[in-house]
Amino acid sequence: MVGNVIENNVVTVSGRIISNAEFSHEVYGEGFYSFLLEVPRLSKTFDRIPVTISERLIQKEELEIGKHVKIDGQFRSYNSYSNEGNRLILTVFAREIEFLEEDTVIKNPNQIFLNGFICKKPIYRTTPFGREITDILLAVNRPYNKSDYIPCIAWGRNARYSETLEVGDNIKIWGRIQSREYQKKYENGEVVTKTAYEVSISKMELVAKREGSAVSGEER
Repeated sequence: MVGNVIENNVVTVSGRIISNAEFSHEVYGEGFYSFLLEVPRLSKTFDRIPVTISERLIQKEELEIGKHVKIDGQFRSYNSYSNEGNRLILTVFAREIEFLEEDTVIKNPNQIFLNGFICKKPIYRTTPFGREITDILLAVNRPYNKSDYIPCIAWGRNARYSETLEVGDNIKIWGRIQSREYQKKYENGEVVTKTAYEVSISKMELVAKREGSAVSGEER
């Protein structure tokens, strides 16, 4: 059962470490560190993706800025409580790490597969440039009766299709993790640049509705 749940959430990202590894948290005596990984896009820009890794997998000192690595793991969510309220923290949880030569060419350096359940009614919208987008919040089961809540974005035909999905529908999605900067304005007038993380969907499949139907779609 645990193996099947782990297969519901599979991530592979490759890129360059761009921040120092900092202590994140400890669970049952096991320490975890976090750092930022700069992952290239086809458009020659980059996504800057947070990674969390166990001290039992690698020594902190090995995670040097500028090193190129491949990370296999899962995309996980955590709730963070602060003065700003409850905030969803997203990170790639590393299960394996491999150091790469700087000139290593990775055909697809950013891949994710999720099998989860719609937990909020999808929201369809269009951008100022006329692109169709649907926002999806996906609950993905984790071992020991836990779940990760992953924001996803569908585009074009998939956006129109996913607008019809209902809470509780089981879907599979394939895509990439993307980072997106935005500005938040506070009541005192201060404007702060923040980063949001989400899954950009390239392919999706409806596994089952309550009626048991199944259809699929792929972005063109």
